[in-house]
Amino acid sequence: MNCLLSLRGVAKAYRGDAAPFALEVPAFDLAEGEALALAGPSGSGKSTLLMMLALALPPDAGRFTFANIDVARLWREGRRDGLAALRATRIGVVPQTGGLLPYLSVAGNIGLTQRIAGCEDAARVRMLAEELGIGAQLRKRPAALSVGQRQRVAIARALAHRPALVLADEPTASVHPELADAVLALLKRECAAAGAALLVATH
Repeated sequence: MNCLLSLRGVAKAYRGDAAPFALEVPAFDLAEGEALALAGPSGSGKSTLLMMLALALPPDAGRFTFANIDVARLWREGRRDGLAALRATRIGVVPQTGGLLPYLSVAGNIGLTQRIAGCEDAARVRMLAEELGIGAQLRKRPAALSVGQRQRVAIARALAHRPALVLADEPTASVHPELADAVLALLKRECAAAGAALLVATH
């Protein structure tokens, strides 16, 4: 498998009112289509690393390449346009709580990443919804869904624009324990079917 992203000597430090925090990643590689878990207790830097991999947070030091693009250089040169384009077209994110927009329907939420990436495909939205067992919910708003259904919408949204990388930040944190394994299995299966690399942060 080809390497999708690679980190060498990447570091990020926070200095403020809270206790100082420093994250150091000596080496990390993720191949195309690979699925990995990022395990550790709360406060260990999992979310910080995911934010960097999602191109939403700049590293302080080190080498960072994604899809053969020098991400660290884009940050150094202030190329936010290039970072935004990569983020919109190549990365899908599943947040802890789903992060759905309450004023959009399920179909609108799933299709949001497609609209941002400029690749709207209603048939794919319907297909993902059916695959994830929420096909009957497409016209509903998030408030009408169960927690488990909302997480499935978030998974569909993360995959809708065919990203190369899916990042999931403790996606089962707000899901009933009985549903947790099912949600993770669905996420892994759908990423595998889409050929997307998957990194899941978990306790």
